[in-house]
Amino acid sequence: MTAVSTTPSRGVADTVSNALATPEKDQPFDALGLTPGEYQEIREILGRRPTSGELAMYSVMWSEHCSYKSSKIYLRQFGEKVSPAMKKNLMVGMGENAGVLDVGEGWAVTFKIESHNHPSYIEPFQGAATGVGGIVRDIISMGARPVAVMDALRFGDIDDPDTARVVHGVVSGISFYGNCLGLPNIGGETWFDKVYQGNPLVNALSVGVLRHEDLHLANATGAGNKVVLFGARTGGDGIGGASILASETFSEGGPTKRPAVQVGDPFAEKVLIECCLELYRDKLVEGIQDLGAAGISCATSELASNGDGGMYVELDKVLLRDPTLTAEEILMSESQERMMAIVTPDKLAGFLAVTAKWDVETSVLGEVTDTGRLIIDWHGEEIVNVDPRTVAVDGPVYERPVAYPSWIDALQADTASALPRPTDAASLEEQFLALLGSPNLADPSWITDQYDRYVMGNTALSFPDDGGMIRIDEETGLGFVIATDANGRYCQLDPYRGAQLALAEAYRNVAVTGAVPAGISDCLNFGSPENPEVMWQFKRAVEGLADGCLELEIPVTGGNVSFYNQTGDQPIHPTPVVAVLGVIDDVARRVPSGWQDDGHNIYLLGITREELDGSAWAGVIHDHLGGLPPEVDLGREAALAGLLHAASQQGLVDSAHDLGAGGLAQSLAEAVLRFGVGARVWLGDICERDGVDASVALFSESTGRVIVSVPREDDVKFLGLCEGRGYPVLRIGVTDASAPVLEVQDYFTVPLAEMQSRHRGTLPSRFA
Repeated sequence: MTAVSTTPSRGVADTVSNALATPEKDQPFDALGLTPGEYQEIREILGRRPTSGELAMYSVMWSEHCSYKSSKIYLRQFGEKVSPAMKKNLMVGMGENAGVLDVGEGWAVTFKIESHNHPSYIEPFQGAATGVGGIVRDIISMGARPVAVMDALRFGDIDDPDTARVVHGVVSGISFYGNCLGLPNIGGETWFDKVYQGNPLVNALSVGVLRHEDLHLANATGAGNKVVLFGARTGGDGIGGASILASETFSEGGPTKRPAVQVGDPFAEKVLIECCLELYRDKLVEGIQDLGAAGISCATSELASNGDGGMYVELDKVLLRDPTLTAEEILMSESQERMMAIVTPDKLAGFLAVTAKWDVETSVLGEVTDTGRLIIDWHGEEIVNVDPRTVAVDGPVYERPVAYPSWIDALQADTASALPRPTDAASLEEQFLALLGSPNLADPSWITDQYDRYVMGNTALSFPDDGGMIRIDEETGLGFVIATDANGRYCQLDPYRGAQLALAEAYRNVAVTGAVPAGISDCLNFGSPENPEVMWQFKRAVEGLADGCLELEIPVTGGNVSFYNQTGDQPIHPTPVVAVLGVIDDVARRVPSGWQDDGHNIYLLGITREELDGSAWAGVIHDHLGGLPPEVDLGREAALAGLLHAASQQGLVDSAHDLGAGGLAQSLAEAVLRFGVGARVWLGDICERDGVDASVALFSESTGRVIVSVPREDDVKFLGLCEGRGYPVLRIGVTDASAPVLEVQDYFTVPLAEMQSRHRGTLPSRFA
């Protein structure tokens, strides 16, 4: 429906003419998150003091969360370190709402991951829920239908009393919003560590699919085209979310700033999705921009900047939930479930007919102009007159001080090689079970069972498999796979290598499903950029990720930077979350993570080295973090991915499981528990070939390793494939459906029932 706002005039507005007449008026720029230098720069850009409306716009758009002012100089590497192969299937890259990849047969996939960290600590339910809603709207704005969501979660100490508050709220918020939208949640990760106690991480990802011809970019072109706001009404929630909440650290005092957290309505968003798709289908819009961080300030300035550069808006035509909102609050509000469209005049009636059909409230705010200025009026008075690029594009760029951490040499020297390793069978079994039930290796199904994984009917793989898989095309079976990974412990030891290890593991988790990795999106979670040691960590992590993507020839399609993740002066471990998306030509060829049949041979691909620094074993058994993380050889990772793809195409493997946290021991446990089929395994050949002891063979986290199960009749072909590609392979066991146990010969035999009890009991014991 179309309506007219009934907002009353709020007295004398701070107009442009008033700003010219009162140049020395004191303005609360510091309370809005601007520095004195930034405020002075705004005055120089405008040639006068800003109006309060302009000050509100600049404060949110120049915030760390929106402008990337501390990270831009490093993020440029993702666009500079690029090979021709990386551009081949990249339809839309960084700088748009979400990246887009050509996946063949006229189909494209768009995906992105973003943070909603601080809101999720203050109001866990709404913070997490609106994180899902916001990332889904990014996908809609590209012209795509959202088809899946995922999340990467980091919580504090599992036994801290406040952790339950955050976990219950976040998980409920994600499940409520995603389930109400009817989107399957197909994967992700959950970690517990005391470093996230006062600053949990909630990184939300969404994926959408579209035909090539349906791709839309958000820009305001064509003088006279209408600027239309549609969706939910604007309220007082989320005001200052980008500039005040997301761009500051938490104090020691705990959760505050509740008004800055948005409130979501998934049912309104579901209607908005269908409404947008119909508008695209009927070619009634030139482009659509979602209203997320910075709200109307962002949508108007970015649309104008990306188009012809001019726009006129009557702000009092915005439909409000709260008629007492000031113009500045309307500009800054981050109320959810709102979109802004550019519509040609001849299609406006058709546009309004569609929004009326879906009962979506709509208001025509203004039009595109050729003035090169963004002009906003409030009850007939001009309150904003700016060059939109100065708001949305040409904000401040900082080269923050960078300092090598004073503590890192001592941390790296404290290697896990000095820790006592078990040699007797009883101790090995005890440590195996301790790892299996530890918070970060335990079964997360208490969380994941709250998410609908199969709604829409196209989910081919999901929890607990290594990657989530969705069928795109029912006729051909074309699909995509996606996996997220990060290891803050590794990154604390070496952020360059830690970022590459996150990339390598997500890449490998896609490869084990039989898919070909095609692109990445990243969410870079770090402490305060005003801390030179944090900026060193960030610089090294971005360098590692950019160099790693270039070596793998896989493009960065977009992502998010989240700074100020710390409590007081204590930053979190650097946590660059990497989401890798892959393509599979037929989901019928998918490879699960566990074996289902009796008598299949189990093979270990890759070499095991004594690499226990930063490992789950060191953390769980010894409460130790030190040394250097495992070496990463991305050339070998690419070779392994190629081998797994070939084995999948030839139907040679029935299961494949990545070796990551917890090493071989954890992967074997998860593989037998996947379908309840036991196995007999021996370690002697690994120990002899690789020169390691039994504890290293079980718990090392060396990279480039996968276990696969192969039917006996395919043994010769599989071994020939490995030999032909020069990849190390060892037969280490056999599946055994007759005995529901995992037997590690010469060391221990554990019934599957006991393993399952240890593995599944950890989270319910704290949260159920």
